[in-house]
Amino acid sequence: MDPCGEHFTIVAGAARAAVSEVGAGLRYFAVGDTLYTEPVPDGARPPRGSGALLAPWPNRVKGGRWTWEGRTQQLALTEPAAGNAIHGLLRQSFWVPSDQTDAAVTLTATVPPQNGWPEPVTVAVTYRVGDDGLTVETTATNEGSGPIPFGLGFHPYLRIGDTPTDDCTLTLGARAALPLTDQLPSGPLEPLGSREFRLRDTELDSAFGDCEPEDGLVRHRLTASDGSGVELWADPAFGWVQVFTPHDMPGRGARGGDPQPGRGVAVEPMTCPPDALNSGTDLVHLAPGESWTGRWGITPR
Repeated sequence: MDPCGEHFTIVAGAARAAVSEVGAGLRYFAVGDTLYTEPVPDGARPPRGSGALLAPWPNRVKGGRWTWEGRTQQLALTEPAAGNAIHGLLRQSFWVPSDQTDAAVTLTATVPPQNGWPEPVTVAVTYRVGDDGLTVETTATNEGSGPIPFGLGFHPYLRIGDTPTDDCTLTLGARAALPLTDQLPSGPLEPLGSREFRLRDTELDSAFGDCEPEDGLVRHRLTASDGSGVELWADPAFGWVQVFTPHDMPGRGARGGDPQPGRGVAVEPMTCPPDALNSGTDLVHLAPGESWTGRWGITPR
């Protein structure tokens, strides 16, 4: 079988996207012949976490260890080289399609109680395409008998067709950078001198916070030299963003669309920062039976 399971394709006019059964990750989003996210190659696992849904927490938990309701929790160390737990508990799960139309698909999965996670949480995600681009809506529900924290993130890699990543500028909605040591917080937020990053001159695997809504939404923009671009927008609950610029994305060679590996740029909206299960920063707290919903999306510009 394909390592990502079944592929669910949604279409509205010229806009189309595909979602994976395993992990409920975004395989690609395109309008016409123009890709606005890096596609996951058929028959392969998502490279560099491409398109992944990150729940019930995004990013890392130091040592996989945290405390809840006075009890120490020990998660599996899914980043073994660094000794951390990373990107939640649902990336390798099979998600169940609960609704599908031509333009939208809803997938659902439940995090069961397990070592390091004490209460069941059901997550339902709906991907929808339309004239305004791609919209992703996620609802988390506490199915347990006690309260539980929750955090959410996504891991899309943005692109503007075949424009090389190095020829683009990234403008963040964040106003501050979070210092990291070994990819874990090492100090308070520091104000950004500039929100614009010329990617040719910039290497990033960095966390940013204090995202400022613009017209009610947090907005991060990738822009090419000819003025074309793509915007990742999110509800204000997504007050954090991780940016990662690896050099080994498939099909992103020097000309942007040649078959050799090349530069990519992940713009990862998050509701909380790295190691939030320990710091408590911006965690959602769900009482038994309580639900929370958040939205983000991608719009060509």
